[in-house]
Formats: sequence, structure tokens, C-alpha cells
Amino acid sequence: MTENYIDHFLNHVLPELRIAVIGDIMVDRYVFGKVERISPEAPVPVNKVDHMTSVLGGAANVASNLANLDCHVFLGGLIGDDENASLLHQLLEDAHIDGSGLVVRQDHATTTKMRILGARQQMVRLDFEEVTPLAVTEEEQLMTWLYNCVAAGLDGIILSDYKKGVLTDSLAQSIIKEANRAGIPVLVDPKGSDWTKYNGADFVTPNMKELSDCLGRPVANEGQAVVAAAEILHEQYQFAHLMVTRSEKGITVIGRDGKVWNNPATAQEVFDVSGAGDTVAAAFLSAIAGHLSIRTSLQIANAAAGIVVTKVGTYPIHRHELLKLWQEWQPAHWHPYQPLSREEAAEKIRQWQKKGDTVVFTNGCFDILHRGHVLYLQQAAMLGQHLVVGLNSDASVRRLKGETRPLVKQEDRAILLSALACVDEVVIFEEDTPKELLQVLRPDILVKGGDYKADEVVGRESVKRVEIISFEDGYSTTGLIQKIADLVKKGKL
Repeated sequence: MTENYIDHFLNHVLPELRIAVIGDIMVDRYVFGKVERISPEAPVPVNKVDHMTSVLGGAANVASNLANLDCHVFLGGLIGDDENASLLHQLLEDAHIDGSGLVVRQDHATTTKMRILGARQQMVRLDFEEVTPLAVTEEEQLMTWLYNCVAAGLDGIILSDYKKGVLTDSLAQSIIKEANRAGIPVLVDPKGSDWTKYNGADFVTPNMKELSDCLGRPVANEGQAVVAAAEILHEQYQFAHLMVTRSEKGITVIGRDGKVWNNPATAQEVFDVSGAGDTVAAAFLSAIAGHLSIRTSLQIANAAAGIVVTKVGTYPIHRHELLKLWQEWQPAHWHPYQPLSREEAAEKIRQWQKKGDTVVFTNGCFDILHRGHVLYLQQAAMLGQHLVVGLNSDASVRRLKGETRPLVKQEDRAILLSALACVDEVVIFEEDTPKELLQVLRPDILVKGGDYKADEVVGRESVKRVEIISFEDGYSTTGLIQKIADLVKKGKL
């Protein structure tokens, strides 16, 4: 993924995306003032009001983030027929959000949250709301609207659940099934302890508290604890990816297949986290809808979150801010693939095996990656669910191949291998053979290339079985080097 491609996404793809947001719609009202004394009536601070403002909240804040990214946004949910509903309509119009999916219920309070702030810090919050589930007719009204949106063309759907009654079990499942049928990625921002209604979603995005609530116990904000919690939920529910927002530790995505993506948070001075999860959902889903990889989508979402937490109140991300930050942030924070230590690889292999997956291992120098290497690795990967490659270190290659080798240093060889879709992880080893490495990793299958016999393969005692795969004729690093040398000798290079 090149920087130019991401610039293209931010400049040209985002403005063309069409995304629907369905969920609990709110109005966020803010009262800003100064606190300079304590009330004589009670031991509470006196806030001298300076000004007040209102912005879109809840699912509407997700929509606002998408609109400020210049996506075409369609919003569905429940509102009342009251003063705050009128304010909501005006805010949607100002934000250029299509509110044709709003279901209006008479004698119902439009959910509104009023925050009182002094010295840039929130002092108290007042909630005005009625929590009642949608009626069957209201669900049907929303689904009819969604069918029309899908027919007109949608690139993504976000379900923003604040447990206020809109996303009932039946409605959530109807939406997800329609999205699956139409091939539209759907992301869910969850609430509650039972996530059955989110089955079939592509991404479910809890924060640490929501993750703990679902499991019914506290989950430590540590990598292994988060991955272990995700594995439990993947066994219990049927969604493709769990994306956990981990505050200062960034965001971690755990796939149903055991793959893990992690993106650390950028250091920022945090004034207010209101709506930060909405920003992550909007930025991530828009990137996925724009066909960016999970890794790149995570980086964009984290960059967006890094902006909004420095603002006071519910603050939607703007596309020009994200583009500017990306241009500044990407060169400094882009981290190329880092090979795992043998201990890290062993732990990951144990996790895969615990799920019943077959782990395949092979090893080699892979100096000047070529077609023969790729075909060999693809065949090896087909023997199981995960392929781990043991990579000879530079010192090891010199001992095996001579002082002029390797031509490509170990860090670069690891990056090239990791870029192959068939390779899950790379581990560099210093020894001449992978025997000691295999004693630690203990994969299920050891693959060797060439005309070896299984009982001759080094490390065979550490695996369940050995497989021999023939190399592609006519492809070798030595042959490439010789061809280049011949061309240089003839003056053609």
C-alpha cells in the first residue's frame, strides 16, 4: 500500500462513498462557562454560562463524521415530534445528511444529552430520553427505507447501538442479512451483554468496557488478554472480526481466523473522549468500504481518533484534517513489518492450535524473492490454515552461501515475505538449521523443498508430519545472480 494510493483514497474515493447509518439518534447540547466560586446554597461550583451549542450525537454523530469526510450519508433511526427533533432536523440539513430514514413517534422524547462544562472539563451531564423498543411497523418502515438505499447503491452500513431501543434483535438481524446478501460491509458499535443480534456482521467494535460487559468479567487492557477474550467471543458469536478500541493502547482487530492486527495510539493531550468511538467507526468503515486493507484502515481510524480527543465536546472529523494529519503522520509513524521473536511465534502458534487450526512451517534464505519461492510458499500454505516461515539470518546465509550473500538483508527479506497473502508470520533464526527453532515452535507440519526424504529432514521430531514439495524448475536465486553477472560482463547492464 503506497502513500499515493492513500492520498487518492482521501482525495477522490471518500467523496464518492455512499454509507447508511442506523441506530440510536441523539442531540448533544453543550453549556460552556467559567467556574470561579462555590455556591453559598450548597457545596457545588457555580458555572457562569458563556455560551451554548448543539451538535449531532449517537448514531447521528457517526453520520456527521462520515458527512465531514465528504461521504454521501443516509441516516435511519427513531425521533420524537418535539423541540429537540426540530433542532435535529436543522443540524442534519446543515451537515448535508439525508435523514429520510427517520421514524417519527408522537409523544416521544428525542434523546438529548446536555453537558455542562467549565474550564474545558465536563462537570455534569443531563439526559433526556425514553428507552422503548421499536414497534413492528416502525421496523418495517426502516427496512423499506434500507431496501431503497441498497437498490440505489450503498458501499457500507454502520449500526450504532446505544441500547435505546432502535436496534432490536429482529431489526439488527434483518439489516445484517440484507447487507450480507448485497455484499455490503457492515460494522456494529455494540452495547449490552448479549451480542447474538450482531451475528453475521463484518466488524463489531467494542471498547474495553463493552468487551468486559459482554464477557461478564473485567478484561485487562493487555494484548494477550484482549486476544483471548476475542477468541471466546468468536466461539460464541458469528461475526468476522472483533475490533477493540483500547484507549491509549490503540486499536486491535482479531479475525475469526485468528489473525491479529494492532495499531498503537498516537500520543495526544486528551480533553474529551465524547464521540471518539463514533469517529473510529466512521473512519474505519469508510476505509474498508473504499477497499483499503484492514491494516491501513486501522491507521486511518487511529489518526482520526487522535484528532477528536484533543477537542472539547462531540467533534466530527473533517476530511481536510485527516488528509493533513496523514501527510504529517504517515512518514513518522509508518512501521514496516517486524518479524516475531521465537517466543512470540510460539505463543501465536499455540493460540491457533488451540482453535483446532493446522500450522505449517517452512524455512529458507529467500534471497531475491522469485516466482519459484512464491509458488512453493503458496503450496505449503495450502496444507493448513496458517503458514510460518523461518528465515535464515544474514550471518546464517553467509555461512551457508558464501561471503557475497545475502544480497538482500534479513529485515528486507522478512518484509517481502510478510507481504505475501499466503504467509502469516516470519521468524528469523541465527542457526544454520531450524532444528532449535522448531523445538520451540512445534508446528503441525514441516514442509521442505527439493528431493529430500521425510526421514532426512532436520527438525522432523518436533512436528506431526513432514511434507516434501518440489521446487519449480528453472527458478533459483543462484540462477538469477548468474544471469545478472553475465549481462554485466557483456556490458548490457
